[in-house]
Amino acid sequence: MRRGLSTAVAALLVGGLAVACGDDGDSGGDGTVELTVDVFGEPGYEELYKQYEASHPNVKIKQRKVSSLDDFKPRIQQWMATGSGAGDVVMLEEGILPLYMQQPDKFVNLFDHGGKELEQNFVSWKWQAGVTPDGKQLVGLGTDVGALAMCYRTDLFEKAGLPTERDEVSKLWPTWDEYLKVGQDFQSKMKDSKWLDGPTAVWRVTVLQQAGAGPGYSYFDKSNKLVFDSNPAVKSSFDTALKFEQNKLTADMSIFTPPWQTALKRDTFATVPCPSWMLGGIKEFSGDYGKGKWDVASVPGGSGYWGGSWLAVPKQTDHAKEAAELAKFLTSPEGQVARSRPRTSSRPRRRPRRTRRWPRPRTSTSTTRRSVRSSARWWRRPSPSTSARRTRTCARPSRTS
Repeated sequence: MRRGLSTAVAALLVGGLAVACGDDGDSGGDGTVELTVDVFGEPGYEELYKQYEASHPNVKIKQRKVSSLDDFKPRIQQWMATGSGAGDVVMLEEGILPLYMQQPDKFVNLFDHGGKELEQNFVSWKWQAGVTPDGKQLVGLGTDVGALAMCYRTDLFEKAGLPTERDEVSKLWPTWDEYLKVGQDFQSKMKDSKWLDGPTAVWRVTVLQQAGAGPGYSYFDKSNKLVFDSNPAVKSSFDTALKFEQNKLTADMSIFTPPWQTALKRDTFATVPCPSWMLGGIKEFSGDYGKGKWDVASVPGGSGYWGGSWLAVPKQTDHAKEAAELAKFLTSPEGQVARSRPRTSSRPRRRPRRTRRWPRPRTSTSTTRRSVRSSARWWRRPSPSTSARRTRTCARPSRTS
């Protein structure tokens, strides 16, 4: 009798636990599906979430945002390694993507959810980056690219006797060697400010440029073999960055670190290579001190891109179909146009009153043709020759993919 009672009680407890654990809070009793989206920075999806929920009343969206990519990376690595904890849709930055392109089994194949029909929305290099080498799986859909430019302090340039208008500034440095020479001239006159924020940005930018102009890859070749020690593009980029260190032209800072953010409120450095997504960060961290002091010129060495992300759906999701549909919407032309209206991917939520406009980058940070219209605005009014070009989805950089 006691054994039978104990068995019955145990069965009830196990049944109760099964019911409690079976509901993880992402599905309501009324059939509502809650989708979690894991992102970093300021992707600007809030209004899109509202639009999607309005047209899909059975879906509720929760965004989990981490400000810093450096904080985001270990989290997503843990989620994917353990097979739990990730959102239904996750953002994969270009530095993260190669790792998971080697582990496609951790993600839903978006080809199984109508992904193939979306290829026409993207330029080939952005699309191919999200497809496995064998062409059988679509891991991620592209969200944005980062057209390259050079941000500079007009007031410090003026004090050093350099031109301040962006067209004239761009003519100063068609190559990185010329940029170095101008920096040496600047440094000889400006003892309290460095020419460049640090070697990291120059290294990253030149690797992308050299790889694009040469073999088409940097640290890993197209068969995923580690080739950084034999790739001339990597060596050339290292040598370029080293020159600035040897000439003591840098403030030895890395972008978005606390010292770098603080330096933007001071006269610590005069230039920083800036992909278009960085403009909002410079504006935010420089605050009132930086208003009207920064402008954007062409990057040495031609054009290029730095950065960009993809949206993927981890296999650990319980709602693969719904998550895939949301990822498709967020990266669609219509979604990207709507996303670009309130702000760029890194622009603060509210634009200060009565400030000068920032120039529009030469190419869009988002993946649509019209979204370039709302490129970063804050600094100085762009001249006609540097106004933004309207391009197709993910405006293709010049041989830097």
